[in-house]
Amino acid sequence: MAQITVTINGRSFRMACDDGEEERLSALARRFDGAIDTLRGSFGEIGDLRLTVMAGIMVTDELAERERRLKALEDEVAALRDARSASLERIEKTEATIARSIGEAAGRIEAIADGLSRSVKPAES
Repeated sequence: MAQITVTINGRSFRMACDDGEEERLSALARRFDGAIDTLRGSFGEIGDLRLTVMAGIMVTDELAERERRLKALEDEVAALRDARSASLERIEKTEATIARSIGEAAGRIEAIADGLSRSVKPAES
């Protein structure tokens, strides 16, 4: 298990992570530290604990909003898949109907052609 040191709100923290996850954990810590810096810029020095709690809530709110948007997109994709399936089913039915109609028309044309060929007598030479 790997260990790294991250700095959040001016303090260093030693943290363990899975091997290969060091850069990801460092990036997450930088992002969280950025949220704290953003709040400090808006509210000034309001206390480390309060600032950290506010940053945690802000990041959690962003996550909740993205989860909501992801769910909406997943629902939209599911609806599009359902619509696609319904469209493909209608296309298959339409193609079957067209093929059946063409077959029936071909049968009628053949019957007419047979009738015409029987009614027309060959010319005598």
